[in-house]
Parts: sequence; structure tokens; C-alpha cells
Amino acid sequence: MATLNAPHLDYWALSPILVLLAGALIAVLAEAFLPNSLRRTASSALSFGSLIIAFACVLKEQHKTTAHAAIGSVTIDRAGIFLQGTILVLAFLSMVFLVDKDQFVAQASALPGSNEERVSLKAGRFQSEVYSLALFSLSGALLFVVANDFITLFVALELLSLPLYLMVGLSRRRRLLSQEAALKYFLLGALASAIFLFGAALLYGYSGSLTLTGINSSITGSNNNSYLLILGIALVLIGLLFKTGTAPFHSWVPDVYQGAPTPITGFMASVVKVAGFGAFLRIFYVGFDLAVTSWKPLVIGAAVISMFVGAIGTVVQRDGKRILAYSSIAHSGFLILAIVSLTKVTLISTLFYLITYGVATIGIFGAMSLIRDSVGEVGDTNRWAGLSKKSPLLAGVISIFLLSFTGIPLTSGFVAKFNLFTAVFVTGNWWLVLAAVIASAIAAYAYLRIIVQIYLSTTPASSVTVSVPSIATRVTLAITALFTIVIGVAPSLLIDFSNTFQTFIR
Repeated sequence: MATLNAPHLDYWALSPILVLLAGALIAVLAEAFLPNSLRRTASSALSFGSLIIAFACVLKEQHKTTAHAAIGSVTIDRAGIFLQGTILVLAFLSMVFLVDKDQFVAQASALPGSNEERVSLKAGRFQSEVYSLALFSLSGALLFVVANDFITLFVALELLSLPLYLMVGLSRRRRLLSQEAALKYFLLGALASAIFLFGAALLYGYSGSLTLTGINSSITGSNNNSYLLILGIALVLIGLLFKTGTAPFHSWVPDVYQGAPTPITGFMASVVKVAGFGAFLRIFYVGFDLAVTSWKPLVIGAAVISMFVGAIGTVVQRDGKRILAYSSIAHSGFLILAIVSLTKVTLISTLFYLITYGVATIGIFGAMSLIRDSVGEVGDTNRWAGLSKKSPLLAGVISIFLLSFTGIPLTSGFVAKFNLFTAVFVTGNWWLVLAAVIASAIAAYAYLRIIVQIYLSTTPASSVTVSVPSIATRVTLAITALFTIVIGVAPSLLIDFSNTFQTFIR
């Protein structure tokens, strides 16, 4: 008679994920049972408390070399711990802006422009479910970067994505645009998940295993030319390119960035980007590195296309969110260069790049949300002309982040690009570095054009106002701006730390 053995679960290793899931579930119960006046306060307190506890759990695990949890389907290694910590820090910074109820719809179920919506707005309601949705998405992000098999990867991917589809449609203003963005993001995500899952099925057919280590161990000699292997890797790659908003699978990314509430756009552009590329790195470093000759041309093509599509797109856009959307597409191309090289040096450089880019992205979206008129946020950068005369401090903060994206020295963006491009160059891929430098120069025009408009335009920004930020918003903007400058001046503070988190464990 066969006996069933209970699976071994390392709950300490899984504790950051479990803490966020518990916080999200408690927040759901709070929504159901607490009166309206207490829901927002309780949900926000639960969210920030869960993030702090989860980060403490990550710190507790940082001294471990590796830990296999959940029957080997989750691997907590040094790189995974760094990525989880980065996600939680970025999430804490980005969720500060969720407190601004002026960004979110009063009642999501009300039709745009209906009497029900007007009554909800007059009553001052707030869709506080956004906090529990954010925690669910974050738990999926933490799992995504440490998953070691394709079943767990798929579950984490859906847990990360599904709440985002809802949050994108919760914008308080331009409701129809927000709902259109949510629908597009859902369709894009569903297609990406299906392609990713089909690729995983083909890889299982090739190797007989769903784990990354099992697939990698089955790749030997002439098996590199197996049609199942090549097609499976290609489909998984396409699914990841969709999820990370990388060209040529980027078509609706600018629409989603523009239509989503600005705090959610910042959340997606930072937290989700880190989670997506964290899983991207693990899958290719751990699962596919022995088949590099099969998939390297595909990855190189995606990197080059994404760099130039993103760079050129930033130049032809006027809306601030769309400019940053195309900027994220270009940065995705830069990050994919680390996949091409597959060395520890490029891995360290990529981890450094992810955290510096994420902090600057959160900061600039937070700063942009303060530029408003009588209708709401002002996204048209042409209307920012002369902003320095109206708010020198806000203009300076925006300029710091734009200079970082440009890669100007004494900013964290310059150090991140220099380290990554140098790491790729020493592997012999000098022409990819040349392409990245040209793309950066093209994108620099769009960033510097905004700075010129802000400071040198003779037309005053009379049609816009600068919203007075809360204390929490001020502190967050100050932290992100100071981080961008301090890491640019003294990069060793973060580089030396990231050097200790340079490995994925098979």
C-alpha cells in the first residue's frame, strides 16, 4: 500500500511572501467588515506594516547561501534575496503615493459620468481595495523572482498580473481612458501568459522536467538543435518580452502607462519591471545557459529593437507618461544586454541598474502627479514650460530624474549605464554597447528637451498649478532624489553591497 509523504515547506524562507498574502487577506476582511470611515486607514496601515515585516524577513534570510523551499520549486539564493529586498523597498516608496485618494475612483462599479459616480465623488469615497490588490501583486512579484519551476513561475506570474489589471482601471479622472488601458493590459497579459505556458509545455516535452535545473541538465551536445527546445525557449522568451514591455511586443504599453492612475504607473514601471527582469535573469542564467547558441540571436534582436524603438518613441511623444513608457522600453533593451553576456559581472551590474532605475522612476512619477490644472494632472510636457518660475524645487527634482535617465555623470543613471555597458563590452559584445550608446544619445534629446522647456522657456506655466504635497510625499520625493545623487557621487556604497548578491543557485 502506497503511503503519502507530507511535502517539506521551509516557512522561514517563504515568510516574506506569506506575510504579504496574510496582509492582503486581512485587508480584504477589513473592507468587508469595517465602516467606511475606517477602511482606508486600516488598509493603508496593514499594507505598510506588511511591507516592513516582509522586509525584516528578507533581511533575516540574507546570510543564508541558499535554501530550497516548497520541494525545490522555490530557491532562495543570494540574487533572489537581493531582488526581493529591492522589490519591497520600491514597493514601500511607490505605495506612499497610493495614499493620495484624489488619484483613484470613488466607486469603480459606477459608470463614467453617471449620477451614481457624482454621488460617490460628492461623498468623498475612496476605492481602498487598491491596497489589498497591491499586496497580492507584490506577493506574486516576490515569488516570481525565486521560482525554480514553470508551474510556480506561471502561478506567480498570474498572481502578479491579475491585480494589476484591476488597479489600472481605477483612475479617478479620464475614466474611459483608464478602463480602456485596463482592458488592453488584460488582453496583452492573457496573450503573454498563454504563450509563456505553451513554451513551458514544449520544454517539458523536450526534457521531461518542469524545473529550470532539470531542463538545463537535459541540454547536452547535439540536443541543442532540438526543435522542441528552440521553439520552447522562443515562446518563453516572447512571453517574458510581453510581460516586461520590451519591443517588438510593446504596442499597448504606452496606452497602459497613460491611462492608469499615476501611482499605479509608477508601481508598474518600477516594481513590476524588477520582478519581470529578475525572473528573466533566473530563467536564462539557470535554465537555458547551456543552450546559449540557440537563443542568443533572438535575445540580441529583441535588445537592439527595443533600444531603438524606445529611444525614437521618447522623441516623438509629448505626454509625460508616454515619454516614460517609451523610456522604459529603451531601458528594457539595455537590461536584456545582461542576458546576452551571462556573466557574474553583468548580473551584478543588472541588479545595480534595476534598483537605481526603479528609484528614479518612482520619483519622477510622484513629481509629475503634482503638476495639475482645474481638470486634473497635466501630462502634456509643452504645458510645463516655465515651471521653474512657479516651483523651482519641483522643477529641480524632475530635472534630477531626467538627467539620471539621460546618463549624465554624478547621477545614479550614469553609473548604472557605465557599469552595465562596461560589463557587456568586456565579453566581446562591443557592437551592442555601441548600439546602446547611440540609442541613449537619441533618447537624451527627449529628456533634455523637457528640462529646457522647464527652465529656459519664456512662456510662463500660467495654465498649470503645483499641488501641495503631503509630508509623506515630500519625504519620498526627497529620498528618491537624494538617492539618485548620492549613488551617482559615491556608487561604491551600493556596488560593494550588491557584489555580495551575485549568484543564482542551481
